[in-house]
Amino acid sequence: MVNPVKVPDLDELRHTITDVLTAQGWPEPMWLETTVDDPGAGQATQAVRDGAELVFACGGDGTVMACVTALAGSEVALAVLPAGTGNLLAANLGLSADLATGLEVVLQGGRRRIDVGVVGEQSFAVMAGMGFDAHMLDATNDTAKKHIGWLAYAAGATKHLRDRPMHLRITLDDKPAFTRRPRTVIVGNVGRLQGGMRLLNDAQPDDGLLDVAILSPRTLRHWAALGWGVLRRKQRVPSMETYTATRVQISSRRAQPRQLDGDLIDPGKDLTVTVRPKALLLCVPQPATDPDLAHDADTAARDAREIHETVTHPV
Repeated sequence: MVNPVKVPDLDELRHTITDVLTAQGWPEPMWLETTVDDPGAGQATQAVRDGAELVFACGGDGTVMACVTALAGSEVALAVLPAGTGNLLAANLGLSADLATGLEVVLQGGRRRIDVGVVGEQSFAVMAGMGFDAHMLDATNDTAKKHIGWLAYAAGATKHLRDRPMHLRITLDDKPAFTRRPRTVIVGNVGRLQGGMRLLNDAQPDDGLLDVAILSPRTLRHWAALGWGVLRRKQRVPSMETYTATRVQISSRRAQPRQLDGDLIDPGKDLTVTVRPKALLLCVPQPATDPDLAHDADTAARDAREIHETVTHPV
């Protein structure tokens, strides 16, 4: 599954992936491209119907999220080959943005089941949010993202630091609801934001829980203290509350911007998030403690790099 907008040379990508896999005895992969109307969920669903055992997602966070939605609850594995700007799932789980290294991970056979969050009919693997974080994404220039990467989000953030807080009612599982006036609420399956900043220190992708951060800074000074606390990974961060739950319901007096895994969804007055424990089978780096396994992994890695170099830089 590839997002053609995110890949500079589709032919090179296709030849590299095909040559690496066939050299290791794998069948030639089916090649599917996302479209404006379908960012990947439909194609991934069709691949499962056609008997696929593994789906490569080569694109940005939106492509990955579409594949997560299609594959959650199945036995089909997802292999992430990052090609966008954010690539939040890859950053959180130590998946390389390098194509050859990403293929090595698949060939080594490491697999891990992780939880997914669910909002309506969509699933996500990283974070959902309402408020400032969605405003920031909406205000970030696509051209800037291509040129300076995740730093472009900082420019988008500055445009909304002085926005008015939201009026929210929040319910966690079956506990009594409470009200807050935050700038943003983030519901995470993992903890890292853009640029590697870890917001949710205790978040684990396979603990069956959602981690919730309620951010309520009022002034620029509050924002600075909050950011410094997050950077220092303090246990108690100013202007931030954290909770865990399996179901999170957020209700606002008026429609608010919302996002899933770094992609905007339609604004709304509510954001209800539930968790599906260990619903997604993901290709991850495999630690090899056995000498034979280590040898096999090293051989596969070397072969992948050699084929990649031959295709990319032919003699």
